[in-house]
Amino acid sequence: MAKYDVAIIGSGPGGYVAAIRAGELGLKTIVVEKDPFLGGTCLHVGCIPTKVLLHHADVYEHFKNGAELGFEVSGLKINWANILARKDKIVKKHAKGIEFLFKKNKVEWVQGWGQYAGPGRVSVDNNGKKSEIEAANVLLVSGSEARSLPGIEPDHKTILTNRSILELPEIPKTLIIVGAGAVGVEFASIYNTFGTQVTILEALPRVVPVEDEDVSVELEKDFKKRGIQIFTSSKVDSVKKDAKGVTVSFKDKDGKAQTLQAEKLLMAVGRKPMTENCGLEKSEAKLDRGFVLTGANFETDEKGLYAIGDIVAGMPQLAHAAMMEGIVAVTHIAGKKTQPILKTRIPNATYCEPQIGSIGLTEKQAREAGYAVKIGKFPFVGNSKATILGNHSGFIKVVSEEKYGEILGIHIIGPLATEILAEAAATLNLEGTVDDMMNMIHAHPTVWEGMGDAFASVRGLQINV
Repeated sequence: MAKYDVAIIGSGPGGYVAAIRAGELGLKTIVVEKDPFLGGTCLHVGCIPTKVLLHHADVYEHFKNGAELGFEVSGLKINWANILARKDKIVKKHAKGIEFLFKKNKVEWVQGWGQYAGPGRVSVDNNGKKSEIEAANVLLVSGSEARSLPGIEPDHKTILTNRSILELPEIPKTLIIVGAGAVGVEFASIYNTFGTQVTILEALPRVVPVEDEDVSVELEKDFKKRGIQIFTSSKVDSVKKDAKGVTVSFKDKDGKAQTLQAEKLLMAVGRKPMTENCGLEKSEAKLDRGFVLTGANFETDEKGLYAIGDIVAGMPQLAHAAMMEGIVAVTHIAGKKTQPILKTRIPNATYCEPQIGSIGLTEKQAREAGYAVKIGKFPFVGNSKATILGNHSGFIKVVSEEKYGEILGIHIIGPLATEILAEAAATLNLEGTVDDMMNMIHAHPTVWEGMGDAFASVRGLQINV
């Protein structure tokens, strides 16, 4: 009999949530983590520290506009060292929290590089000290790392990744960001608020290209108002370091050659799966461009070998997606009934300013899928709480099926978008219709009540605009 019911390689969001649920289900569980701390990329160099900086930027923005709110603010200064210290304090607190939850649920963990070593076995290499773990099932959660462009190698001082930009000892005066996905626009928001002149280069025709096109238009408009320079449909040709920082040569959307100079450059062109040196060659698991192919319960073609998180083919690289994938996988291992994860039910939250929250099909996707589409849209300018907050740009957009009012997608850009996204996610998961939701009573005054007007606008019955 195997020593463990499940061995989990990686303690990022998918790994630690899977481990805790496995413990709750009575599975004897061990986690192998390459770092001397738990939490993975999301906690230490991703979601959490980035959102700490975004919160500090939001607070600073309020101070800068204190006069409008009735406060006399003078001598306002940024103590960057203290901001970084608070970021680190929050990260360490939550890493300790995971350790506590492991103990509470009788989950063991060891440090070292974990590899699948064949059916029921995981090898662990901790700085040359090797050992082996026996487990009936193995769950691979090795995560992802930042991509770059050919010929551009991050040096983590001038050419940065999402990791190294979090450790900058000073706020740069100028910053070029290559890539306008979630990582790029979040860091653009942070440093623009703190006074950096930010320029974004995006190869695709619009910023946040996975979002609804109307959201992309609104974000670009708002960013440009804030002084962020944006070049879409632009191809980077070369990056050269010099005494002043970096010089980037690129072709704009008209094919015209241009150059930009800045102190720092952030590469934010996506993430690649970390599936090399994980022992997958010893298994029947199949890969597609480095991503692992799995079934609905995240088991690979190798019986007893599961994969979740950023390495799974066809799934979004989101922490909350990995968490639910982990729950599904270990629930299946425990022999209990699971529910399949539908991609259209996974919410997407981007914490730039203005915030973006979305779930389901975009208008374009719905039309391409053959639906007779009806759109509802409510601008936050008609919401009293948004006015109180002094933040009423943006809108809520509902994509619905015309005949029965089936809700196909909800797309939000504006104040607290990542929070009011909760109703959108619940609505799609419970298969609510436009008529169900427009008759739901929304509390007043809240930003959230804008959802009610957005649903009603599909029927042309919105109140506040």
